[in-house]
Amino acid sequence: MKTDWKPGTMIYPLPAVLVSCGSTPEEYNLLTVAWTGTLCTNPPMCYISVRPERHSYDIIRRNMEFVINLTDKELAHATDWCGVRSGRDYNKFEEMGLTPGRCTVVNAPLIEESPLCIECRVREILSLGSHDLFIADVVNVRADDQYLNPATGKFDLASSNPLVYVHGHYYELGKPIGKFGWSVEKKKNEKNR
Repeated sequence: MKTDWKPGTMIYPLPAVLVSCGSTPEEYNLLTVAWTGTLCTNPPMCYISVRPERHSYDIIRRNMEFVINLTDKELAHATDWCGVRSGRDYNKFEEMGLTPGRCTVVNAPLIEESPLCIECRVREILSLGSHDLFIADVVNVRADDQYLNPATGKFDLASSNPLVYVHGHYYELGKPIGKFGWSVEKKKNEKNR
């Protein structure tokens, strides 16, 4: 049996990320975002949805770039705090003891403490209602070396213990149950038949 529910945003879990923006240290700011995701692989594109009344909105719109900083358990307090405090009133980097780092391509800062930082350049802004959608090209990705597998050179995102957001709460990821394609992989015994 299922119950009808009013239309709403019930697609969870979502990554709980800190978006950094600003082109000079005087305007650097952090914004907590859960409305974010991948749009396209080739070219690599993603999005964030931001309310126009948020302090970061004008900074991102003016500079047309931002950085999506993935968060982990260690950044959970800062992630929540930056979502309920305004950059109009606080220097969020200083308040949370976070280090603004230099990006390779964009002028916006990255968060040095983040396991993965995605440099983005805004391609288009769509006004949707309560939020505006910033569609962006991914122009560079910075990964913390401690999560790189030296044998394969691949980034092991799961080992960074990413923070996710589910209907008003933050969670750690659980144990893996499979990998992409595992449901159709042939077992060794089947291969030899």
